[in-house]
Amino acid sequence: MIDKLEFLIALARERNFSRAAESRGVTQPTLSAGIKQLEDTLGVLLVNRSSRFYGLTAEGERVLEWGRRIVSDARAMRQDVHAAKTSLTGHLTLAAVPTALSMVAELTIPFRAKYPGVRFTVLSKTSREILAMLDDFQIDAGLTYLDNEPLGELHMVPLYHERYQLLTRAGSPLGDREKVTWADVAGIPLCLLTPDMQNRRIIDRLLVNPAAPPPLESNSMLVLFSHVRSGGCACVVPEKLAGLLGVSEPLRAILIVEPEEIYTIGLVSPPREPIPPLTKALAAEASRLALPKNQGSRSRPH
Repeated sequence: MIDKLEFLIALARERNFSRAAESRGVTQPTLSAGIKQLEDTLGVLLVNRSSRFYGLTAEGERVLEWGRRIVSDARAMRQDVHAAKTSLTGHLTLAAVPTALSMVAELTIPFRAKYPGVRFTVLSKTSREILAMLDDFQIDAGLTYLDNEPLGELHMVPLYHERYQLLTRAGSPLGDREKVTWADVAGIPLCLLTPDMQNRRIIDRLLVNPAAPPPLESNSMLVLFSHVRSGGCACVVPEKLAGLLGVSEPLRAILIVEPEEIYTIGLVSPPREPIPPLTKALAAEASRLALPKNQGSRSRPH
């Protein structure tokens, strides 16, 4: 039953029979036959199809929701049983908002040194996508904002505070300042993350004229960085990310003040009991890097 549910999950994700079969390492006839066997066992039609995939039926969507939970619990059970015998092994999938990608290596490198048998997949996702993927058991944990938009019931480990800097070229507007205000930043050409990113929603609230469209939007910080380097625009970046990029002349990273906005980034995971061993070990590694308890959240002027 578990393998048949995994076939259905793969098909819902890929929305194509051949790609779903490839992702599961089986032939397309094997995948189709497995889903047909699942339909026969449950006595309902799960997939709208002829020669192509046309989506899941209403019953298929409900089975998919249950299937994700069952498959996730089965994997956690196998991890728990194996962990009692040997060192941790398995596969962890972590999703991070783009501005937190600089933090990933600080988690994964020491974790893999302790547990070399664990494989990692790291995805760049929006905060809303991370919450949806946690809810659907598509990822094990996420790195996202903790105190700006509602998260619901999740395990949280606060890791660091996000402060903002203006990334620009020397000689460009504001490029020779030591500090700038948000009102200053609103008056120059900017390239910013796309509006589906929480970082962009934060910045839009702080700009004096958020209705003015930026000359360029991207869901990639590297794209924004390359445009700033070319001198076409400036960008607002988290202090930690600016450090990772290694800002040097002719680029400058200038602190933005008045008001100084600070947001908390942390590790989030589903509130499951028992906690899967791999997720528990990752949370333990995050706790080693965590902010002191009295610094887990910061008040901000509005």
